[in-house]
Amino acid sequence: MTTAYDPFGVPGPRRPPQDPLLSLPDHPSGEWATAHRPEPRFGHPRPASRFGAPYLPSPTGAATYPVVADPAAEPAVLNGRGRNRLMTMLLVLVLLLVAGWQAWRLDRVDSRLGASADQLAGALQRQDQLAQRADRLEQKLAAVFDPEAISSSVLPSVFRVRAGNFTGTAFSVGDKAAEGQANLLTNFHVVESVWNSGDRKVFLERGKDEVSATIVKVNKSNDLALLRANRKIAGLDTAPATVKPGQQVVVVGAPLGLEDTVTTGVVSAYRPDDSQGATIQFDAPINPGNSGGPVVNSADEVIGLATAKARDAEGIGLAVPIKTACDAFKVC
Repeated sequence: MTTAYDPFGVPGPRRPPQDPLLSLPDHPSGEWATAHRPEPRFGHPRPASRFGAPYLPSPTGAATYPVVADPAAEPAVLNGRGRNRLMTMLLVLVLLLVAGWQAWRLDRVDSRLGASADQLAGALQRQDQLAQRADRLEQKLAAVFDPEAISSSVLPSVFRVRAGNFTGTAFSVGDKAAEGQANLLTNFHVVESVWNSGDRKVFLERGKDEVSATIVKVNKSNDLALLRANRKIAGLDTAPATVKPGQQVVVVGAPLGLEDTVTTGVVSAYRPDDSQGATIQFDAPINPGNSGGPVVNSADEVIGLATAKARDAEGIGLAVPIKTACDAFKVC
């Protein structure tokens, strides 16, 4: 509270502080305060002012003061529109982070798939290499000469032939015989005496087993004879390819009547233009009784029929190629 003084020095009543807003022209409180200003108690009218103007006049032309703040003028952080923009920016940032993380994961998955594809291709390549190696090993094993295995496969099809006073060897060949029969090949000179006598019956012997057979056909120029037995005997396979020098062979027969005899050697030469027909030369030991016996390669295939040996020489045996016999009798 302050004390007001009039021009004559008489103190007036104390009045409360005046609010400046009440003096504004457009404020009704200001007008009312001016109109109803209290008079001094001592009977002296209060002059308008020390300077002749009304006391606390309302200023004219003064600038008005805003009573309510404009929301648009508030700081962005306090404005609803600013908050929306901030939330939008945060959402976009989160979406960008999620998209980047997903792209990173997809890139890693793609990398892993690429690595897996490479590993699979490598495994398939290694598998192919192993398969090729296995094939090569199988071919090498097939080419390995195993006289024991060859003998076990061939011997059941080979018999000693008794034709009159002569003995030799015969073997079953092919699978074209009638049911319950077998076709066998041997040399003509083994059955020559029986054939010339007009008889056709010979005997096939193996241990205590004896089978009768008939001379069906002969080929004197090539020293070949075809026998037929009234019994099923497994036939041996024949080699389709022409023999080559150096091939290892097994010769099975009954030299001097000793059945199931096996000797080994190699093909020494192939002579297709001999005067008596194509001839295979080999170095496996043979003796009388081996005539007509099979000469077998490492694949258990017959390449020829042992026919003769050179006199006064070692390691020179001769055989008729199996192709000659097959062409002559059509039984292979």
